[in-house]
Amino acid sequence: MEKINFEEAMNELELSVRKLEAGNMSLDDSLLEFEKAIKLVKTCNERLEVAEQRVRMLTASLDGAVTDVPFALENEN
Repeated sequence: MEKINFEEAMNELELSVRKLEAGNMSLDDSLLEFEKAIKLVKTCNERLEVAEQRVRMLTASLDGAVTDVPFALENEN
């Protein structure tokens, strides 16, 4: 899969989910779309892991201890 950012991957993943939920594709097409969705999930997870590592590095205190700083996602209630 080409290098795409998190937001692009999430948008493509949402589109894949909508296609699969519609239920109007053949089994072969559904499997191909599911495979694409799994790759997109992996891409999103990788991007999130990198972001988490960066946040940890940025919030590390001077003595080397890491301070976990919880943050809420925009869509969380």
